Amino acid sequence: MLEPRYHIAPWLLGSDDTQTDSSGVLMVDADLRKIHRVEQIQLVLQELSCIREKLFVVHNQVRSMVAQAYALGATAVVSRPKEIIFKLAQIEIAEKAAQSDIAITSPEITESTAAFASMFSAVRASKQINLSDAERATLQIIDSISQKGLAAWLHEGTFQHCLLVTGVAVGFALEIGFSDLDVKRLGIAATLHDIGKAHIPLSILDKPDRLDPGEEEIMRSHPVIGYELLKNIEDITPEILDGVRHHHEYLDGSGYPDALTAPEISDLVRLLTISDIFAALIESRPYRPAMPRQNAYKILCGMDGKLERPLVKAFRNVALVV
Repeated sequence: MLEPRYHIAPWLLGSDDTQTDSSGVLMVDADLRKIHRVEQIQLVLQELSCIREKLFVVHNQVRSMVAQAYALGATAVVSRPKEIIFKLAQIEIAEKAAQSDIAITSPEITESTAAFASMFSAVRASKQINLSDAERATLQIIDSISQKGLAAWLHEGTFQHCLLVTGVAVGFALEIGFSDLDVKRLGIAATLHDIGKAHIPLSILDKPDRLDPGEEEIMRSHPVIGYELLKNIEDITPEILDGVRHHHEYLDGSGYPDALTAPEISDLVRLLTISDIFAALIESRPYRPAMPRQNAYKILCGMDGKLERPLVKAFRNVALVV
């Protein structure tokens, strides 16, 4: 369930032949009602005392085992797969925030990231996506931006591309007066727009340098992959599928994967494309630092012929929000 997003180093209790790593998160799944298991875990904890996060899995939340887990030094106790994904997402966010000097103040961010993690994990495990995860993440983002504004979301979400694109797209839709239903449609399309990247090799996704032509071709397959993953899901709408497949299309026909031209590109896709480009520019990448929002907006303005000029003009208040 957790691979390949996370590197898993298994350690069978009582075994001495497993190499251990003092970094990361320690996960313990054992019957804590058995004294000899508790003693074995105590020995493990002595060797890995420098690990800060200790996640104990207690099935059915057996009260005596929960109490024992916290006595052993558990930082969290979980029982279901989604709880594990959610907690790991929280830890990941906190670590990235610490590295970026970002203060995490909104619980919506951790909940939304957990939903994203659940969807990507499902794809990598060749399971069907649960559309309710996308809807839940999107509605939390819509509520957050409606109540607190886009500026706070931009500050808190810049390290998570899918979250950022969804936040920018929702802010854009609210700015130009979309109906509640259309805001939700655009938001879910943004939430799912890069789901196809779950099938792109991590060596390409995590490459610290620019991609070579062969790698770029593989990366460019993600809209079609995403479309194929979603098209047979019950209740998925044509507008959302359109956004997932065509968010890299340009009005002049120079985009991909279908080289659409202006008459073939919907309004939803036009807004999503602008939001996606802007988000990519203002977040840091391994090969370049984050771009100031003013500079990113100038680049959008320079893409006349590829992006719809009136929409780029309307996007100004979103891009330069303070």
